[in-house]
Amino acid sequence: MSKDRFLKYINPYKGVLFFVIILLVSHFAWKFLVLGDESDSMVTFLGMNISYPFNFMAHHVASFCQRILEFFGSDIRLEPGNILRHGNGNAVRIIWGCTAIKQAYIFICIIGLNRGPWRKKLWYIPLGLVVIYFFNILRISIIAQIIGAHPTWFDFFHEHIFKYLFYLVIFGMWVYWEEKIVLPSKVKKEN
Repeated sequence: MSKDRFLKYINPYKGVLFFVIILLVSHFAWKFLVLGDESDSMVTFLGMNISYPFNFMAHHVASFCQRILEFFGSDIRLEPGNILRHGNGNAVRIIWGCTAIKQAYIFICIIGLNRGPWRKKLWYIPLGLVVIYFFNILRISIIAQIIGAHPTWFDFFHEHIFKYLFYLVIFGMWVYWEEKIVLPSKVKKEN
């Protein structure tokens, strides 16, 4: 296949490929540069302790989810160590990895490195961070509620369902960015 033919074939998928490349590069950069044990509260970036924002957010997420679940009638309490415990004893611990800081970083990378006007990025990125924040609260609340009745379902919902839903939400926000913000701006410039 010639280079021109290959470029013509790949052109319709260029945006999605760029999304996937940014997603993978930012994901692996995070994996190599940000280190922390899931059973500990210590998080480092290139050896520097950056635990405070993660620990703050882990506690914030745990207490917010506890209040939401309590509001909807769940018998759940927040214990030291960010443990959400149901009245029947089933519990889940909210750790630094549950803060959605990684997903926020990936979203910033995807939109920040993507094409489009910077003035619009200045409002779209913060708006996307709000969406990520509330989706994360919803995710943790649902998982915590499920654990109350079905503790063995944790891995399925945490590692499979909601992990991929989170990336689907990010992909959806990128598609909106491309289709509703970048494309109309590009058409306007061409006319």
